[in-house]
Amino acid sequence: MSTYEARLAALREQMARDGLDGFVVPICDEHMSEYVGDYAQRLAWLTGFGGSAGSAVVLKDKAAIFVDGRYTIQVRDQVDGKLYEYVGTADQNVIGWLGEHAPHGSSIGYDAWLHTRDWARSAEAKLAKKNAKLVAVKHNPIDAVWEDQPQPSLAKLDVQPDEFAGKTAAVKRADIAAWLKAEGLDATVIAALDSVAWAFNIRGKDISNTPVPRGYAIVKADGSAEVFVAPEKLTDDVRVHLGNAVALRSYDEFPNALTEYRDQNIGVDPERSVAAIFAQLEDAGANIVAKRDPTVLAKAIKNEAEVSGHRAAQARDGAALSQFLHWFSQEAPKGGHDELSVAAKLAEFRGQSDKLMDLSFRTISGAGPNGALCHYSVNEETNRKIETGTLYLVDSGGQYRDGTTDVTRTMAVGEPTAEMIKRYTQVLQGHIALAQAVFPKGTTGGQLDILARQYLWADGVDYAHGTGHGVGAYLSVHEGPQRIAAFGGFGEPLVAGMICSNEPGYYKDDAFGIRIENLILVEERDVPGSEQDMLGFETLTFSPLDRRLIDTSILSDSQRKWVDDYHAEVLEIVGPQLSDDPLVWLQAQCSPLI
Repeated sequence: MSTYEARLAALREQMARDGLDGFVVPICDEHMSEYVGDYAQRLAWLTGFGGSAGSAVVLKDKAAIFVDGRYTIQVRDQVDGKLYEYVGTADQNVIGWLGEHAPHGSSIGYDAWLHTRDWARSAEAKLAKKNAKLVAVKHNPIDAVWEDQPQPSLAKLDVQPDEFAGKTAAVKRADIAAWLKAEGLDATVIAALDSVAWAFNIRGKDISNTPVPRGYAIVKADGSAEVFVAPEKLTDDVRVHLGNAVALRSYDEFPNALTEYRDQNIGVDPERSVAAIFAQLEDAGANIVAKRDPTVLAKAIKNEAEVSGHRAAQARDGAALSQFLHWFSQEAPKGGHDELSVAAKLAEFRGQSDKLMDLSFRTISGAGPNGALCHYSVNEETNRKIETGTLYLVDSGGQYRDGTTDVTRTMAVGEPTAEMIKRYTQVLQGHIALAQAVFPKGTTGGQLDILARQYLWADGVDYAHGTGHGVGAYLSVHEGPQRIAAFGGFGEPLVAGMICSNEPGYYKDDAFGIRIENLILVEERDVPGSEQDMLGFETLTFSPLDRRLIDTSILSDSQRKWVDDYHAEVLEIVGPQLSDDPLVWLQAQCSPLI
């Protein structure tokens, strides 16, 4: 019996002991985080799936794993198809699958600390049609059989200086208090980890690559607050920073603390707060008002200090990436390198800066066919050699005190094929179209998404991921509420100060992957004669493109000018940070297109 077959059997035995006919296993923690601590990697432990998004359902006699288009290939490589049915979420979600496969009269378990209230309500309604019920378990059955499950991190918290935050924690609390009074609320629950970190100007090391502490907060209309974190994580500096208006309580006290709000009007974000929070407040007799976490939009709209910090971090990061690209251009054609060694070299270049705190996510280092897995995560088993005649895709970023970076470059190793050049140029054309967009206030990212896809669509191809996501300020590399995508966040207007990624791509199964990603800042745009307020984008990321992959014959004059202007800026910003051979190489890469 394989490891994962044994784990699946152990879960089913525990389900039987708990009186369950099925159980739902998401990748999630108690804060609805995208990236979770090791203790919460229950889906990976159970199935072997290493992606950052997905779910599984285990019944007595069958099981299924659900992933989106980013992981269609990866899930088949990592998860045994004899144990789990593969289900694409574009075709069917967990609830729909349960509606078809859950036995009549069955009890399907779920952990209310890992799902939203809306999800639970929808699942209950679907199961009721089969006289089945959804059961909130008291203890997660995976935790009962995961013998060497890691403990949650006890890493110390630290303070994000006001010079980088741009606004003190006291001012942020006052802003939240003013919002509460305007909404007629007594308090609000802040459950998302990046929201807690931003609101109180604190950071942590509880999740790899994301500098957030594991904790909750409750902010009250009088401007006071309670922060719930493990006492072992606090330092004197953090206590002094938070001050007397912030009561510090143990993380484990949070569920009971919710019972103290009887008859009070409490704002809770249904998207970022788990079902158990709603249940605790309802049982306590609180008046729950579904409201978006008041920090979400404020956090997304960067202030002057945050924008300035981002620019500094991007310039620093661009120099490290450019040094790497020079090294790669010299060394990759010689052979002897692989995905892991090349990713390590890139980390080494970033690590030369004493301002680097961490990587912003695990580097996506995809050689040849692995580059076609758009959210590929290399390991010792999948590690592939860098070979001549292929493309290499690297998506990476750094966490700096003053900003978070995220950038993707695709490079040819040896001579690229005509198909590679064509697709790269089409991706570049889409990237340029979005970078050059000028649009009225109130426009959403969903309305702009087609700009990046139009050249691929015209040739009958596409890519299965969003074109852009928000990025935090020394926080989460994926930040809402804005997105540039035809799905999720479609209705969120873009606002000056928001930072997004611009990352169209193309992926040919078993052959190669292409992605070009820069970060862009939404800015007000003065359009002569305009009859309405307009917005546009400022590009923040600076490192050269691979000229060998650009077919200048299909670029318009405007597109050619954009590439030349962009490369001139790269040379202006990055050039002074380089010397010797890397500088000579950069000057050549940034010369005007022929």
